[in-house]
Amino acid sequence: MHSAQLARAIPFFPYPQAFVPEEDDLTAIFRDVGRRGAFILQEDLRRFEDNLARFLGVRHAVGVANATDGLLIALRAAGVCAGDEVVFSSHTMVATAAAIHFAGAIPVPVECGADHLIDPEAAERAITPRTAALLPTQLNGRTADMDALRGIARRHNLAMVEDAAQALGSRFRGAHAGTFGDAAVFSFFPAKLLGCLGDGGAVTTNDAGIAARVAALHDHGRDAGGEVAGWGLNSRLDNLQAAILDFRLRKYSAAIERRRALAALYRRELQEVGEIILPPGPDRDPDHFDVYQNYEIEAERRDGLREFLQANGIGTLIPWGGKAVHQWPALGFTQHLPFTERLFQRVLLLPMHPWLSADEITTVCRAIRRFYGR
Repeated sequence: MHSAQLARAIPFFPYPQAFVPEEDDLTAIFRDVGRRGAFILQEDLRRFEDNLARFLGVRHAVGVANATDGLLIALRAAGVCAGDEVVFSSHTMVATAAAIHFAGAIPVPVECGADHLIDPEAAERAITPRTAALLPTQLNGRTADMDALRGIARRHNLAMVEDAAQALGSRFRGAHAGTFGDAAVFSFFPAKLLGCLGDGGAVTTNDAGIAARVAALHDHGRDAGGEVAGWGLNSRLDNLQAAILDFRLRKYSAAIERRRALAALYRRELQEVGEIILPPGPDRDPDHFDVYQNYEIEAERRDGLREFLQANGIGTLIPWGGKAVHQWPALGFTQHLPFTERLFQRVLLLPMHPWLSADEITTVCRAIRRFYGR
């Protein structure tokens, strides 16, 4: 088959599949919501927030328009003020740093570790008298060493907000991502673990005061009684999207198990290829329960491998345009983070979504082995 025909064989993420397999159910939800005129802040949203909080084992969940807004709101609700410094891993999407910036604070990027997550030692070294918070990103469906990070936060009297956009269902030592800090944020972008049909997010917390501030900040500053208690945003999770998310949350455990099974297949097929470093397998670390939002490898001759896979109809992605946050000149960072910079010369995301078949995984892995002469 010609390579141009093969280009669609195994896409990195098949966006139509986020709708087509459930078309009848999703259409029924749309009709139900529309016929009730239930568009903004209705029962569907309240039900999803309650069910999400129950799934995570937290007291409060507030739906927001997207995870970037959620991070901004969570930081402000946790007490981060203008001029404060917030420490984060530069191996993340620029949205993480943008939320810090638009909250009025100063984003301070630090190194990630070998697990591609924030390095606790690097985070602690970056703390100054102006540091107000840590913002760890729970990346690729894996949760960071939250015991170490909570210890740092306690020693330095810092708030902690988790960017758990990619980690719904991930656990560290039995506790869910999104339950460790003062607040946490999840994303429901269509390609996320639990996705809706547009933008969406949620802020979670166990602190009633933070929950009340989040609720006001996301709805024009209005408190529970409708009084405008301060300046706020318009960042409400659309009620139709909430109804879709609540429907999908009921089946979410099966989606997680599917991703873990696919990760096990990748490891079985690729573990002997010495030119690549794989993420940990599903059962290799008892402290971690990973949900594999992405399957991020490190690869020698990464760009050549990507071109070879593309020529064979296999979609891949170099995360975030091939740069860590601190490497974008227009953002004005001056930090030099050698480990993270080397990592971005090697990282590559392979296809990872619930609709992948075992045969497709085998095809991807066979092509990788062939590229490396195996």
